Amino acid sequence: MLLLALLPIVLILILMVGYRWGAARAGAAGYLIAMVIALAFYGANAQVLAYAHAKAILLTFDVLFIIWAAYILYRVSDEAGAIEIIGEALRQLTSDKGMQAILIGWIFASFLQGTGGFGVPVAVTAPLLVGLGFSPLAAVVIPTIGHGWAVTFGSLGSSFNALISATNLDAAYLAPESALFLGLAALPTGLMVVHAADGWGAVKRLGIKALIIGGAMGGVQYFVAVKLGLWNIGSFAGGIAGLIVGVAIAYWGEASPKHEKSIEAKPLLIALSAYLILILITASILLIPSANPLKDALGEISVKTDFPETVTSTGFISPAGSNKAIPIFTHAGAILLYSSAAAFVIYQRAGLYKKRTGRKILSQTARKMTTSSLSIALMVAMAVVMQQAGMTEALAQGLAESAEKSYPFFASWIGGIGAFMTGSNTNSNVVFAALQMRTAELLSYSVPIILAAQTSGAGLASVIAPAKLIVGASTAGMEGEEGQVMRAVIGYSGGLVLFISLLTTITILFVN
Repeated sequence: MLLLALLPIVLILILMVGYRWGAARAGAAGYLIAMVIALAFYGANAQVLAYAHAKAILLTFDVLFIIWAAYILYRVSDEAGAIEIIGEALRQLTSDKGMQAILIGWIFASFLQGTGGFGVPVAVTAPLLVGLGFSPLAAVVIPTIGHGWAVTFGSLGSSFNALISATNLDAAYLAPESALFLGLAALPTGLMVVHAADGWGAVKRLGIKALIIGGAMGGVQYFVAVKLGLWNIGSFAGGIAGLIVGVAIAYWGEASPKHEKSIEAKPLLIALSAYLILILITASILLIPSANPLKDALGEISVKTDFPETVTSTGFISPAGSNKAIPIFTHAGAILLYSSAAAFVIYQRAGLYKKRTGRKILSQTARKMTTSSLSIALMVAMAVVMQQAGMTEALAQGLAESAEKSYPFFASWIGGIGAFMTGSNTNSNVVFAALQMRTAELLSYSVPIILAAQTSGAGLASVIAPAKLIVGASTAGMEGEEGQVMRAVIGYSGGLVLFISLLTTITILFVN
């Protein structure tokens, strides 16, 4: 049964990595084989599959709302020439491609993960990197690697909140180990970003800078999440720290690049307005305490559905419950749309648009995102069918049982597999956290350490989920070439999960 549960995942990997299929074709194949296995071997009936697809529709909407809105924000900026202006400004800040990758693909992507969510860091930063002269492949790979360490405490702590809810444990009990593991993971992440940007020479040249920045971001995240107890803004604060330190040391050891004509402050400020507005609106709605009345008013309208318990013929029970509420007006996608509308007005009044630019932006977005949206819908449907039929739990239990005493090493990989299948650290924590906790108790291992491995592995592996790769590929001109992206990034992501595995094993040895 374990091999059958693995088959949809293995099939997608083979098709995307080995045969370089696009995510749409591979997703369709994975979805169909998951349906066949669920019906033939896991006892899924019509009711199980019906509710699985209903849940998949809601999750797909939750995901696509962000993806479409993020691409609209990009198009609003790009049509105004803002991407080109920002790119030239960054060239003037530093001409070093490795440092440019650090500033945009790691620091800025991590900051966006702190406030945004699914796909936003790659969707926003990949086009900026293309504008700086990076190849489309590198432009997707760099932020994909760069934001993984910030996922658990990012999106305003949604993934960590799922860990709390699934285990019914206090945040203060879980936060120290999770923040420590992810903060340490920021260090190799920076080195990997530099390597992906400009090779081993850049690692030697910029290694110290990357470690300083990684230490600052990871340290601030730990302090805010653990010492202050504000785990919901841990990655947000870490990203801000990274921006401050990164800009401060960008020139260190580097001659200032010379340009015949520097960009004036006013055009640069106008070009940056879309992203400044994104930060302002996000903070106003979600972070600033005084804005709570606004948040409450906007948050009243949400999509939430109750689902009954379902039972397969093999006895697997999916308990009754409801989907995560989707707040229409305070959703990350809504925030991106507000930012897009405000930026459009600013760019239009600045005379940066031609006639009918708004119509052009919307039509190009629809044309560009349709195929990607179908791919995501198929991937999500496959993952939810596997969850509802008991395939996901069978996979996790089989891995845990086979690992036995080496379980601490494999705990992060279980979380990573869950995130890869669902495209979400949050979903992986919901599915696997209780199982990981119970296994840790049975084997007399530290629960916070094992759960830190779960959420850290899930966060670092979620970035290579096919559904997420579609996002970056679509905004950087690589739609249909997601297999090539996965081939380029899977080694980096696997290395980071391995880092967490070794860290977990060593920590368990000291504790036990």
